[in-house]
Amino acid sequence: MLVVDKDTFEPEVLKAEGIVFVDFFGDGCVPCQALLPHVENFAEKYSDKIKFTKLNTTKARRLAISQKILGLPVMAIYKNGEKIEELVKDDATPERIEEMIKKYAFE
Repeated sequence: MLVVDKDTFEPEVLKAEGIVFVDFFGDGCVPCQALLPHVENFAEKYSDKIKFTKLNTTKARRLAISQKILGLPVMAIYKNGEKIEELVKDDATPERIEEMIKKYAFE
């Protein structure tokens, strides 16, 4: 998984062609840390179809707010730079995350 920050988010996500998965997480977010092994597994499994990135919102608060990230965890799919789907908080389960990934990996 590619770690993005306020300097690399635009070129790696917003200006990227195709499908990009973004894991918005925070340093003190226990659910985020619990989901990380699952997300890393999905990144290995589907990296040939989707670009996987993660953004530490603790270090990029303004960027997170600009992307309308108001709570954590958030898993989002961007297509050609536009956010087209996201899972927020309790909806971000490993099963739902994989369903979302599969939906776009095989379209």
